[in-house]
Amino acid sequence: MSGSKFVVREARVGDAEAIARVYIESWRDTYPGILPTRALAAMDVGRQAARWRSAITMPGREAVLVAESKDAVLGMASLGRARDGGLGFDGEIYTLYVHPLATGNGIGRGLLRTGFDELADRGYESCVIWAHAQNPARFFYQAMGGKLIAERITSMMGATVPEAAFGWKSLALVEASRT
Repeated sequence: MSGSKFVVREARVGDAEAIARVYIESWRDTYPGILPTRALAAMDVGRQAARWRSAITMPGREAVLVAESKDAVLGMASLGRARDGGLGFDGEIYTLYVHPLATGNGIGRGLLRTGFDELADRGYESCVIWAHAQNPARFFYQAMGGKLIAERITSMMGATVPEAAFGWKSLALVEASRT
């Protein structure tokens, strides 16, 4: 499933099932031992596909992007207006997931960069992303220039979990140097 050549584009209704699969596989890969096993096992492609179909067809509210290679959806992101205006950021990446078999190929970076471009096109100037505090993606967000700006406790799949917010005051990635 991995490969270095991919394109990021706006999602189409026909992508909903593939988006749901990436979403579910990512959750099942990332959260065992963190979220209840029963809840992860109960995630359903049909219900998730319906949720993503709705997001794709609802104009103006939430933008949904996919990263695609050879007609396979390898990653997805959704974005729009920040849900917590009190943090001082106007845009938000709501979700960003790469299929577990496709990580390490720049797909997350491509989705984040295109997400920032889409936010800018919609008139936003900054961005926040909330992540489960134990999600390894938090290190990716920091490597892309996100600053830890807030923490909270929330409920996720019936479990009380810590979350961390990463913010960008401008819609530009500042990648940490690799050594």
